[in-house]
Amino acid sequence: MPIEDILKNVRPTPWKENGLSEEDKVEQISNKFQEIMEILGLDLTNDSLKDTPKRVAKMYVKELFKGLTPENFPKITVIENEMLYDQMVLVKDISIVSLCEHHFQTIHGTASIAYIPSHGVIGLSKINRIADYFSRRPQVQERLTKQIADCLSYVLKTKDVAVYIKAKHYCVISRGVEDVNSETVTSDLRGVFKTQPDTRKEFLHSCLS
Repeated sequence: MPIEDILKNVRPTPWKENGLSEEDKVEQISNKFQEIMEILGLDLTNDSLKDTPKRVAKMYVKELFKGLTPENFPKITVIENEMLYDQMVLVKDISIVSLCEHHFQTIHGTASIAYIPSHGVIGLSKINRIADYFSRRPQVQERLTKQIADCLSYVLKTKDVAVYIKAKHYCVISRGVEDVNSETVTSDLRGVFKTQPDTRKEFLHSCLS
């Protein structure tokens, strides 16, 4: 299944192609971050600080924001549901690490993702990889929740998809209100997860147990 087709059917992140290679991005971000450090008055001749601009640039491009690069989308093979499995498939407590697009502060939490197979199924680890791919970009949790659900629904050709994310936002913890205890919960329930009370209850109970 072409990556382009999958991503066209997922609600977009505010992003546009700028023609820069990964190497170009690392070089330019490194230069700009050096300027930021100098404006803050940090001494870049210090052994501990001199390579920080390059480290930050590589972290942004190759790790934290690798989900902005379509080529990094995980390879997914949908296999025929030969066993005619028609119950909930749930992967819970998937680690989520992202960055808030408003302050570039960490979002850290877990996701529980479920679907009911129709014609096809995918390897369980692919669900984790899909969640990680859309996490690795500047995000808001509401969009992340929808993007994961959009992707699974399109890939599996089923409306019966559910996503539940619980996360801490360090833009709340380390600045502003400075609340270390609060968590944000978002969900996207589709198909029978939304319309059938028993299925909805089963999913949400599993998420919370």
